[in-house]
Amino acid sequence: MVISGKASHELEVEVPASQAWELYGTLGIARLVEQSLSNVISKIEVEQGDGEQGTILKLTFAPGIPGPGWHKEKFTMVDNEKRVKEVEVVEGGYRELGFTFYLIRFEITEAGSSTPSSCIIKTTVEYELKEEAAAMVSFVSVDLFANIAHIAKHHLLKKHTEQLSSQVLV
Repeated sequence: MVISGKASHELEVEVPASQAWELYGTLGIARLVEQSLSNVISKIEVEQGDGEQGTILKLTFAPGIPGPGWHKEKFTMVDNEKRVKEVEVVEGGYRELGFTFYLIRFEITEAGSSTPSSCIIKTTVEYELKEEAAAMVSFVSVDLFANIAHIAKHHLLKKHTEQLSSQVLV
């Protein structure tokens, strides 16, 4: 028997969806995470690719972080039109804990007609694990991705403000 589940997080950011996607749809988000969350993820190495579908990253977690010390993830989908990226853990990490499937989906959508210059960063984690590994479900959390979304929001707002300021000065 297989146990499966899903968890998600949403955050509104006051920048156009296209700007948020410039970060999330590329390796930019990995660079930002490596710089900003070194207490959680000590190193991110690009093993293959340039941020498009098929890219493989190796994440090494900081000492003291519970669970396996590293994992490899593969970009299984990068849809620039729909602004959706899917990343699957393919080796190490959750796989070592008994998960048969662990996917992170990032979606950037317009916030709505009332706020045309805002977007929603939605992160969803989907997983499956063997019944005998059921206790490991406690490792599933969107907290890290919520933290990443808040860091991305701060980064995007700062960049957006700087762009607006430079336009006013011109």
